Amino acid sequence: MAEDLAPLADVLLVHREPAHIAMAAVRAGVRDIISADAEPQELRAALDRAADRVFAARAGAGLVPPPAPHEPAAVGRVVTVTSPKGGVGKTTIATNVAVGLAQRFPQRVVLIDADVHFGDVASALNLEAKHSLPDIARGPAARDSIAVKSYFTQHVSGLFVVPGSDSPADADAVTPDDLAQLIAMLREQFAFVIVDTAPGLTEHTLASLDNTDHLVLVTSLDVPGVRGLRKEIDPLDNLSMVVGRRTIVVNFNERSRGMTVADVEATIRAGVDFVLPQSNAVPLSTNQGIPLLQGARRDPVSRELRVLVDAVAPSASEPVTGRLSRRKR
Repeated sequence: MAEDLAPLADVLLVHREPAHIAMAAVRAGVRDIISADAEPQELRAALDRAADRVFAARAGAGLVPPPAPHEPAAVGRVVTVTSPKGGVGKTTIATNVAVGLAQRFPQRVVLIDADVHFGDVASALNLEAKHSLPDIARGPAARDSIAVKSYFTQHVSGLFVVPGSDSPADADAVTPDDLAQLIAMLREQFAFVIVDTAPGLTEHTLASLDNTDHLVLVTSLDVPGVRGLRKEIDPLDNLSMVVGRRTIVVNFNERSRGMTVADVEATIRAGVDFVLPQSNAVPLSTNQGIPLLQGARRDPVSRELRVLVDAVAPSASEPVTGRLSRRKR
């Protein structure tokens, strides 16, 4: 009788003293024993093992029908925003692009702060987060695509946010593989996954680039930033790491800086796609934690950011890959 029921059930015993009853329980047909004081994730793992055994047994007995043919699930676009050095407005651009997309695609955009040690996305959005990247990428939510949304912090725009860690020590637990798995899971649930990275090509940034459909590279008009951008573009091109779109943004454009957009293009040997002017509205927005695109501002930076959002979310008739036409300045 037990053999007849084997494909249909699996026996899991929860007991306060599992060591004392182990042999008797095994003889009685128990397949797994767990302490009643076990952590929730340990109990969940035991239940998962039991479910796997039942499914395997049912499949072996011919009780599991073959899967019905279906169309591949649609996946969202991953947009990674990076820069060769800090202080160029990368997070400002990432948060504004994410908010702009969330306004157009309510409940379908998520922003990940992948600057695992020093990310300040939550501050830029004036958010108080209960859960951060280590909780989400390493905790039970990392294995539960249904429950993971409950760990996010939601912005007033409808944007879902995975904030960076409050503690650099806690952030050490998040590996590049953890980040890659989180991105892969979220792109199956959201139309857009925006990833704000740490400056430079860190291992976590490279993990994000492996899953990227649209790369946004940001620099300012200064020699270290522009030379760093050249050093960042070269290996990406040589390794063909990003096969989708690439957009180059020059931020804080102002004549008094002693450089021009033409100087940038000559140095990086590539065209600049967007130029954002220097504006007092940007530090004010950052200090208030209110992204420029959260309101209906009409300043030059907001106008350019909205066009950048257009570029990230092209119409259905526009091809997914290929460089954007250069915007003349």
